[in-house]
Amino acid sequence: MADNPLYDIRDERFGALVIGSAALEELYCGCRWTEGPVWFSDLNCLLWSDIPNERMMRWTPDGTVSIFRSPSNYVNGNTRDRQGRLISCEHGGRRVTRTEIDGSITVLADSYKGKRLNSPNDVVVHSDGGIWFTDPTYGILSDYEGHKAVPEQPTRNVYRIDPSSGAIEAVVEDFIQPNGLAFSPDEKKLYIADSGSAKHDVPRHIRVFDIVDGRKLANSRYFCSLDVGNPDGFRFDIGGNLWTSAGDGVHCFSPDGTLLGKIRVPQTVSNLTFGGPKKNRLFITATRSVYSIYTKTNGAQFP
Repeated sequence: MADNPLYDIRDERFGALVIGSAALEELYCGCRWTEGPVWFSDLNCLLWSDIPNERMMRWTPDGTVSIFRSPSNYVNGNTRDRQGRLISCEHGGRRVTRTEIDGSITVLADSYKGKRLNSPNDVVVHSDGGIWFTDPTYGILSDYEGHKAVPEQPTRNVYRIDPSSGAIEAVVEDFIQPNGLAFSPDEKKLYIADSGSAKHDVPRHIRVFDIVDGRKLANSRYFCSLDVGNPDGFRFDIGGNLWTSAGDGVHCFSPDGTLLGKIRVPQTVSNLTFGGPKKNRLFITATRSVYSIYTKTNGAQFP
């Protein structure tokens, strides 16, 4: 393991999570900026976003790659709700949508306090049905990943959509540019990345909050920082370890915030998700390509 150039081991605990003989496989190349990977176990496929090309792509284990949706309205982050429906963040529409089983699209959120959202970026769904998403300004900064526009919201917020009423509530308003987010495996905490250091002199960090009464956040605190690049998308394994995108690959942090190790990837990583029949395959979106690698652990995501 120590001689494998694929891994940068910082803590011996990392050895229990990765496979020394595993290869980093490039599944597809030819995108402009890959994002939003989401695994569909029932359909045995991976979907991801190619934002500047305004399309969503689909990969199946036989190696077939096809276009899932084009135009995609510059979709960025994706996830699934507990009913298996696709939930997406659209830069172009500046909205969060749900793809119904029949293929129709339902708009879940596109404004707050009478003003348009910035450009929803990443999204997660709680087991109670609540939908939480981040709203930085990346999709309106230029015409490359959306439509250039002046922000209408005074701050870059994190929101929750109530599953019963559909009401939208800002749960955090003090981020520079909120980006990836994920629940802890027990769903008692929410972790949120701030990628504002790409444009501002602020830490490259991920913060953690306690979830109160299922709808509010409290006790904001620092969890970890990256030493290369900015945190974007991330997911948890069943042991509570956080696997995050970074400038030099994938970084893995223990539940106490210790950097356990890195998986080196030849392109800047934007996001990742666990998938495959056993959820032990890490799928990685990285600039122009999508990669995968098998691990010794399993993803803590649903469905």
